[in-house]
Amino acid sequence: MPHTQRQQVGSRGRCSPPLLPFLLLLSLAAQHSQAAIHIPSNFKTPPMITIQPESVTVFSVEDLVMSCEATGNPLPIFRWTKDGEEFDPGSDPELKVSERSGSFAFYTLSNSMESLKQYQAKYVCYASNELGTAVSSEAFLNTDVLPSQQKEKKVTMKSEEGSSITLECNPPQSSMEPIIHWMDSKLHHIQLSERVVVGKDGNLYFAHLTTEDSRDDYTCNVQYLATRTILAKEPTTLTVNPSNSLSKSKRPHMMRPAGSHSTYHSLRGQTVELECIVQGLPTPKVSWVRRDGEMSESRVTKDMFNRRLHFSNISESDGGEYQCMAENSQGKATHTYTVTVEAAPYWIKEPPSQLYAPGETVKLHCQADGIPTPTISWTINGISLSETDKDSRRSVTTSGSLILKDVNLGDTAVYQCQASNKHGNIITNTNVYVIELPPQILTEDGVTYTFTEGQKAVLECETFGSPKPEVTWESGRASSLLADPRMKSLTNGVLEISDVTHDDEGPYTCSVQNTNLSINAELEVLNRTVILSPPQALKVQRGNTTIFTCLALVDPKLGSPLIQWRKNYQKISESHIDGKYTMDGPDLKITNVEEDDEGMYTCQVITKHDMAEANGTLTLWDRPDPPILLQITDPKRRAVTLRWTPGDDHNSAVLEYVVEFEDQGLKERGWEELLRVTGNKQRVSLPLWPYMSYRFRVIAINYVGKSSPSKPSEIHNTPAEAPDNNPEDVRSESKDPETLFITWEEMDKRNFNGPDFKYRVLWRRVVGSGPSWHTNYTRTTPFTVNDIGNFSAFEIKVQAVNEKGKGPEPDPIIGYSGEDVPLEAPMNVGIILINSTTISVNWEAVAKETVRGHLLGYKVYLTRISSRSHHRGRRSREPESTLVVETGANEEKKVISDLRPYSHYVLAVTVFNSKGEGPQSETLSFKTDEGVPRPPMSLMLDSPSETEMTLHWTPPAQPNGVLIGYLLQYQQIVESDDSPMQVETIEGPVVTHLTLRGLDPHSQYRFFLRGRTDAGDGEPIMREGATTLDGAPPDTINLSPGENLVNLSWVAKKRHRNFSFQIYYLNRNDGSKGKKTEKINSSQSFYQLQGLTPASDYHLRFTYSNITFWKADIKTDGTGVTEVQPSFATQGWFIGVVSAIVLLLLILLILCFIKRSKGGKYSVKDKEEGPMDSEARPMKDETFGEYSDLEEKRTASLPSLGEESKLCSEDNLDFNGSSAMTTELNMDESLVSQFSRPSEGPEALQGLPDNSPLNPSAVSPGTNGMPNSVTILD
Repeated sequence: MPHTQRQQVGSRGRCSPPLLPFLLLLSLAAQHSQAAIHIPSNFKTPPMITIQPESVTVFSVEDLVMSCEATGNPLPIFRWTKDGEEFDPGSDPELKVSERSGSFAFYTLSNSMESLKQYQAKYVCYASNELGTAVSSEAFLNTDVLPSQQKEKKVTMKSEEGSSITLECNPPQSSMEPIIHWMDSKLHHIQLSERVVVGKDGNLYFAHLTTEDSRDDYTCNVQYLATRTILAKEPTTLTVNPSNSLSKSKRPHMMRPAGSHSTYHSLRGQTVELECIVQGLPTPKVSWVRRDGEMSESRVTKDMFNRRLHFSNISESDGGEYQCMAENSQGKATHTYTVTVEAAPYWIKEPPSQLYAPGETVKLHCQADGIPTPTISWTINGISLSETDKDSRRSVTTSGSLILKDVNLGDTAVYQCQASNKHGNIITNTNVYVIELPPQILTEDGVTYTFTEGQKAVLECETFGSPKPEVTWESGRASSLLADPRMKSLTNGVLEISDVTHDDEGPYTCSVQNTNLSINAELEVLNRTVILSPPQALKVQRGNTTIFTCLALVDPKLGSPLIQWRKNYQKISESHIDGKYTMDGPDLKITNVEEDDEGMYTCQVITKHDMAEANGTLTLWDRPDPPILLQITDPKRRAVTLRWTPGDDHNSAVLEYVVEFEDQGLKERGWEELLRVTGNKQRVSLPLWPYMSYRFRVIAINYVGKSSPSKPSEIHNTPAEAPDNNPEDVRSESKDPETLFITWEEMDKRNFNGPDFKYRVLWRRVVGSGPSWHTNYTRTTPFTVNDIGNFSAFEIKVQAVNEKGKGPEPDPIIGYSGEDVPLEAPMNVGIILINSTTISVNWEAVAKETVRGHLLGYKVYLTRISSRSHHRGRRSREPESTLVVETGANEEKKVISDLRPYSHYVLAVTVFNSKGEGPQSETLSFKTDEGVPRPPMSLMLDSPSETEMTLHWTPPAQPNGVLIGYLLQYQQIVESDDSPMQVETIEGPVVTHLTLRGLDPHSQYRFFLRGRTDAGDGEPIMREGATTLDGAPPDTINLSPGENLVNLSWVAKKRHRNFSFQIYYLNRNDGSKGKKTEKINSSQSFYQLQGLTPASDYHLRFTYSNITFWKADIKTDGTGVTEVQPSFATQGWFIGVVSAIVLLLLILLILCFIKRSKGGKYSVKDKEEGPMDSEARPMKDETFGEYSDLEEKRTASLPSLGEESKLCSEDNLDFNGSSAMTTELNMDESLVSQFSRPSEGPEALQGLPDNSPLNPSAVSPGTNGMPNSVTILD
């Protein structure tokens, strides 16, 4: 079933094209294959004029053509009237007639325009057949001559700069409206502007002249479009002489029209232009207002730089008063137009042509309007009713309607309704055709009508017949359709549903009354298209890019919509060349925005059934133009009023004005801001400084930014006065003894207030000098007074003075002469020992007069001489360190902490001021008491077995007294952190290791070791660790075969000792015996079994102590055994050379081993000169230079051959056959080298090499698989 949306067609009683039913009948009759209506073979139609004769102005003999065309059956016959009299063009010998089927035309045979004047008249065409006569509209024929070039003299005009002038055009008189172009000799248009415009009379008007206006080729070109004629007038020469009075501005004055008031008459529908051309300097701005209402935005525009007000299609509502106002800085001028709009007759309602059945009453309603009100008259077949036979069935109502009662076949005719007033007349032809025809429905059955909600739905049911068939509409509703006020059944059979909704959807039936004729229709209602995000009102700067967005919601059944953009109702197309407009989905992108882009932008979302639209505006805005015409008024002693005229704000209102000034005496400072005022102000009172030369300028600020500065004002000078204030921050900054150094902040030159400015400096002693002041003058700061004693108090004043007088009396301030270092030291210094690290120092305050300055405080000098230890060697090497503690001016005692316990100190106290320190007090000596030790320098853990742990440590670097032993605390590490702490007390300061037994092999332990003195237990060093477990084979071994090898890898077990195992491997393919590898250390985590045969199956067995712990079968890669090519490695001579080299290396190693075993001990002197700190070594009987047996044992095996040969070094001899003593030496030396620096802490273990005895994960092969360290847990 087709889906269509149909527009309403012409119907009975509505304004519709004449004879539409007849044309429909004729077209249907001509198409027999589509004829759904029965048409009588002798059906006739009344005449209908299809082409009206047109009014014409004849400029040549070829232009005289008058024609008329009409239709009808039978074909109509034509006749004419000329000025109301019968006129037969065929009988005129100077006219030629052309008659064709349905048309008639005549034209002239004359060759002279003079002979055509007799045909100037009003013509009417009549078309008649047996059903009636149609009458045409009136057509006027006028003659005129072509405009021609006239002889003219060349015009030369002279004027002064600043004057106004008019260059006349004087186009030839003609019935045609000319178009004026002012151009130069090169046919370039004269540049028009607000200052230079063209009037409606064609003249060129200058509001004021400039010297650039001088030229000798101002040419007026007159163009007539109808005759395609352009006439060039004689050029005009204009000479503008410079004038000294250019700066004198001129008030606006009307150049055209003259006077203050004009009246303008026009007819409805015409184009009207009002103009105001003004002179003045500066060029006046022109604006238009309607004084008695609002101007129409759609019909009224402004042209020629606002000099013309243009009405297109003027209407009666545009009549009223319009005022143009021209304004510049000097004043304004106005002109008022009274616009009167009248109207020729125009139709309000025209009677339609229609079929009628005999006996019907025909009502022909004819209404027209105009100013003045037109009169209505009727004719029948072109004959006035008054001239026809009287018939009581015919009557004309007061409103102009013609009533025909009880019509019969003889009433068939063409009826003319004519409306006339002084401005013209109009005529309309209405065909009344009385005939009998059976009813028929012309609309197709089963049509689906689709509309969107809110629209007016129109369901058609067009019928044909005479009398006119009447139809009824029905739907599935329970109630009558016409009970709904939204539904209306029209006389032409159409069903209208206003504001259709989804509830209106469904089937409808149209039936012809008193027949069985009917059709069905379906109504579908879709969601209306809604714009969700309409275009906004945008403001954009010139040259920028902006984007309008238009987002809409569309019913899916409507398909994809078309988005059409319009600017000021004109369609916008995408710009592919300059890229001005780019349309991307819902967006319209406008680039390089200029003035022409301003306006209203409409987004139209168009679907196949509806359209939604929304408007947005684009306004060009920019920074404002600078203010102009700055004027200084109302001068006062310290103020003036500054006035200005605002510049163009470029569509963004001025927010504020910034007034700046320039000091002519200090131009290097440039322009400075004085104050700001709001944007609605155009004047401001400015506060000024005395004795200054000012220039002002103003800057306007709007939302976009700042304007350029205005032109500066005239210079304004203020008179001199005495200073208003004195310098600030007057003070004494005396540093040298015997001097008074007076200084202050220099005053700004603007505060000098007059010439000969200087400072008046006054001073006197606070005590003993009496009321007299010492006075001196200076022009700059500072001022120095000499030879006045040390640190004496003075009253000081500084006063500003100029030629006009003194500033206000200043208040004195107290200052002091220069300081000197204090003379005396603090007395009665005492020391109280609080504890081993804290003392309290006290003293007596010094006399103020001995300070010779401001007392800033005291300094306590505290120097540590040495430790109280009996070791003379250590004391001699300790550097002295001095601590300086400062106090406040009013303090007489000080508590000093963080001293070293068990140390010798000396102490002295001084007093100080800003000049320096006085002499030190008498030096006091004291000793701090014994304290608790600092932590031991290192602690290392070693696990001989799964249940034992040996701790090795080095003594504290700072014992802070006499070390008497150690305290060891340890506990198991458990989640609850509440395992008991076990304690071991170690007597004697020389013990540096301890073995703990019976430990849990499955637990981690935390160890705390403290040094002890008689003062108590010191701070601990902490380590965490666990015992080392017995070795065990790997749980899993990963194998990766190659061509002649297999790679084996495994994960070494943590905390386990190194474990040795072997691999037995058997080639299952060649029948050979199995082989075994050397012993493999489990700590390696990787082993490569080489020498295998490619492409062979092997069985691997992993064993230790004849116990197999892992088996595996593999197959090597490759394609089989290949013959090995002989090489030099198999040659006899090569084998001999290699054997000789190996023998020599063996002999050399034996010699090195013998030489190493004979190495001696280091001498005691060498030990004393070693780098080790004496406090770091245990001492026996506290005798300097003696060592314990343990130390002798550790040094007994140190090599002495290292400096002779690196080949015999310990590293090179440390192979698998080394003795256990070598391992012990490596471990003890590592204790010294790795743990002798307490600052490194536990982190020092992280840098150990993999083969270090302190690293449990990599045990040296020299240990023969026996562990010598444990995991250190940090």
